[in-house]
Amino acid sequence: MAAGTVFVVGSINVDLVVTLERLPRPGETVAGGSFARHGGGKGANQAVAAVRAGARVRFVGAVGDDEFGASAVAELDADGVDIDEIVRLQEPTGVALIAVDAEGRNQIAVASGANAGLDAALVDAALADDPLAAGDVCLLTFEIPDAAVLAAARAADDAGARVVLNPAPARELPAALPAGTILTPNALEAETLTGECDPDRAARALQARTSAPVLLTLGADGALLVDGDAATALPAPRVAVVDTTGASDVLAGVLGAGLAAGRTVADAARDAVQAASDSVRRAGARG
Repeated sequence: MAAGTVFVVGSINVDLVVTLERLPRPGETVAGGSFARHGGGKGANQAVAAVRAGARVRFVGAVGDDEFGASAVAELDADGVDIDEIVRLQEPTGVALIAVDAEGRNQIAVASGANAGLDAALVDAALADDPLAAGDVCLLTFEIPDAAVLAAARAADDAGARVVLNPAPARELPAALPAGTILTPNALEAETLTGECDPDRAARALQARTSAPVLLTLGADGALLVDGDAATALPAPRVAVVDTTGASDVLAGVLGAGLAAGRTVADAARDAVQAASDSVRRAGARG
């Protein structure tokens, strides 16, 4: 069976990162850090991770008609992502301001910019001449408006393709989200969505809403996969942590690539946890 395509509809940001000994408290300035600029945006990060895992990736996104946008698209092209469906809008390219401490923990503030202009019409236009097919996988996040999320999810569902949604930043799941959507929240996002602080109960509550597997990430403890009645712990290898930014995006991208290649959810999830763990050993959301 030929491998399917990973179809990503998501955000593109430029990450401006300051690495510090410790994260500042509210109202505090912490000096002495180092600066770096990286490609970012949860959608773009997922796309790159899926390509590196061997998938063919189409990307629908939006950038501004500015230097940040031009460089962001060039980086995606260099990584092997199909950029033909990325549009330039009269808004600034999205920017994330990220502080990372000596233990790899982060604080992130995002200016959405052009990402907020990604709408259902742009998704529909991308699919008009090249629709999804059974065996494809659609990757989504909440860094774009619900209209774009739902347009992509419905198109995938109609085609028999799988949908994987990383519900971050956490907000209420749209009522029209198709049943069968696989969710990949972290523990805090799952608690926000369900009110359950126990990961197993939170994952089961989400599974009851979507009738699909839930892969709930647990940081250094790996992930919990709830699929039907089974709950499987997926431990993460112990690694020296440099930067946790983008680890959840790597997980989603590798999961999508595995599913598009015909792997089971459990096998794809194990690969995704390993890849996400490996990613935190390097600086930047894409390593």
